[in-house]
Amino acid sequence: MKTSIAIVDDHELMAKALSGLVQKYEEYEVIYEVGNGKELIKYVQLNMVPDIVLLDINMPEMNGYETALWLKNNYPKIRILALSMNDKEEAIVEMLRNGAHGYLPKGCKPYELKMALDSLVAKGYYYSEFVTGKLVKSLNPDTILNPVEALNLNDRETEFIKLACSDLTYVEIADKMCVSPRTVDGYRESVFQKMNVKSRVGMVIEAIRLKIVEV
Repeated sequence: MKTSIAIVDDHELMAKALSGLVQKYEEYEVIYEVGNGKELIKYVQLNMVPDIVLLDINMPEMNGYETALWLKNNYPKIRILALSMNDKEEAIVEMLRNGAHGYLPKGCKPYELKMALDSLVAKGYYYSEFVTGKLVKSLNPDTILNPVEALNLNDRETEFIKLACSDLTYVEIADKMCVSPRTVDGYRESVFQKMNVKSRVGMVIEAIRLKIVEV
């Protein structure tokens, strides 16, 4: 079965261009295009639920921030890829905080869109170098004195975070730390709770943001 996509953009020409591009990919199909969040909600509530939503930010009636938050609260399984001309750090951070699973500037190359869609299907998220760079720049280090202390992380949890920010598996991390995989599972659960994240990717982004690890 093809992955279904809804396009939410108030610029009809942009929406049509996106639709035409996506339709060229065999694995995907656009099931509808709408001009704002309110129109999307009407379709979703009629049980026309897409797998992925390509979501603009600046729209009339119901913008991308509000739409992403509504989807996060009501249909969390829908993957949201934000597409916007707005590349300011604040906009990206706000969209990710409101539930977006990825972000692309509208000036991106067609292959980047395909890469993002494939990543959303395979991993559930897409964080490009562009996005992670913006997230790092959004940090004001003067406002954070000691993130490790502020989050009440102990030495072993901090060591776990640094190792988890690599491509090591959890089993390999356990070996590096000379503990059992079950102990590492305990570190992971504790760190996720303290950092208020739900995934390893979220933890890595937060660790970079807080300068717990250096990029």
